[in-house]
Amino acid sequence: MSIIRWTEDRTPQSARWHSENATPLPKRTVVADDRARADDAYRLACEGTALLWRGDFHNARQLLRAIGRRVDRRAPGSGASPNHSFHLHRRHSRHRARVLGKVLVVLDDDYTLALRRAPDVRRACLEAYGPPKGRTAVSLRELLGVIGAHQWRLEGIDVPALGARIHPHYGVFAPVRGEYVDLVARAPLPSATRRGPAGSTAFDLGTGTGVLAAVLAGRGISRVVATDVSSRALICAGENMDRLALADRVEVSGPGLFPEGRADLVVCNPPWLPARPTGPIEQGVYDPDSTMLRGFLSGLAGHLRPGGEGWLVLSDLAEHLGLRTRRQLLDAVHTAGLHVVGRMDTKPRHPRSQDPTDPLHAARSAETTSLWRLAARPASRAAASAGRGVAGAGKAAGLGGVSEICRRWA
Repeated sequence: MSIIRWTEDRTPQSARWHSENATPLPKRTVVADDRARADDAYRLACEGTALLWRGDFHNARQLLRAIGRRVDRRAPGSGASPNHSFHLHRRHSRHRARVLGKVLVVLDDDYTLALRRAPDVRRACLEAYGPPKGRTAVSLRELLGVIGAHQWRLEGIDVPALGARIHPHYGVFAPVRGEYVDLVARAPLPSATRRGPAGSTAFDLGTGTGVLAAVLAGRGISRVVATDVSSRALICAGENMDRLALADRVEVSGPGLFPEGRADLVVCNPPWLPARPTGPIEQGVYDPDSTMLRGFLSGLAGHLRPGGEGWLVLSDLAEHLGLRTRRQLLDAVHTAGLHVVGRMDTKPRHPRSQDPTDPLHAARSAETTSLWRLAARPASRAAASAGRGVAGAGKAAGLGGVSEICRRWA
């Protein structure tokens, strides 16, 4: 357990240090209040000094916004290429998070925030952090995220494709981009799902809030197994299934990627960008080394029933940013003993795709989200491709090799 220490009214003080992003203890901590000037606070934060806030809560939020404006004045413009722009953007985002994370507050033993005009954050902190473990120091920026997540959890997010609301938890990626949900709601179900008395089975890998598992159950799948590596996601998905009265048809299982057994349909919506996240919230967007994507593809054939399909829901934003090529994706598909049955595309509707001031606007405006329908290649074809390599596998399938596959599915 890390302990943060500071002096207040000439008296030594201490508290547990907590950071969801595993941010290390600040080099130095000073007490700040309503008299603090934004320029001074910005300079101290850039130097690595934390400001433990003891003034008015709303003034602390204003100070945080003022520091953010000063950080953004030094934001880089577009790079020489989309890939360069992405890395400049990520570096600036990490710097911004470090600087803004230097404004701290102290939560009392019961998570009370003892500042003037402060909201009651006890329930929000209990949901995010679990039972209190003593006086705790956290960044104000993180605490604001905890408060916002609590409101989302209470109010929920309307999902038109589901005809209901999904309630995300703190640290679980919220289904705010509805296009991928719409794809799963519209894609033609494989014939294998139309089974007899035993019924059909689907796996939803990386379920998060459970939204796709609920959509699959709503489409008539008899049994859905929803998995995730995150304990927070498993709790969140379980509560959503209870709220939607789907607990008898959706089994929440984990932590892990694939459950035991085989299914008629396996759905996976992995994080879309092969880069390292800086915190738990970003784990829904960034997949280091495409670990989850590769795990899904490599394990899919062994978890499909005869005639079954795997649905890979993936944005091509990584391709537009130069982080992954279409050929690399298709190579991975064929190396895993799979072939493409079909593909459905949709364009993003989120505000950033329409914002010309966004440093990644060129890539975002060209983005397409796709649902790739994948199936296992017959054993004889897979064996032949193993002997001839991926390009040979494409020719054996009558597609003229990987280059032609890329052209056909581009």
